[in-house]
Amino acid sequence: QVQLVESGGGLVQAGGSLRLSCAASGRAFSSYAMGWFRRAPGKEREFVAAITWSGGNTYYADSVKGRFTISRDNAKNTVYLQMNSLKPEDTAVYYCAADRQGVELGYAYRYDYWGQGTQVTVSS
Repeated sequence: QVQLVESGGGLVQAGGSLRLSCAASGRAFSSYAMGWFRRAPGKEREFVAAITWSGGNTYYADSVKGRFTISRDNAKNTVYLQMNSLKPEDTAVYYCAADRQGVELGYAYRYDYWGQGTQVTVSS
């Protein structure tokens, strides 16, 4: 069992930056691949970024590539999402998730545990 708690969301102007954190409790965090997803008002949940258990591989949605960076610190049981050059269309609730298998990381159904989400609002 893994419990995930996101933090770091807030209100920011377009062009600004935020850093989201996802703290994990439970066993064997370092053996899980981790992902970030988001859900904007009236839209489906969508993949944002993912990172393998070792941090050796990262994956991004085209919409955030070059602006967002996912990283993890296994010693702190935490995964991060650094978001730069934010746009109003990045406004959403952001969720972190943990995946035991570490495959097909772009698909939400692959993930076993989810956090409650943190709101990110980007004003124009």
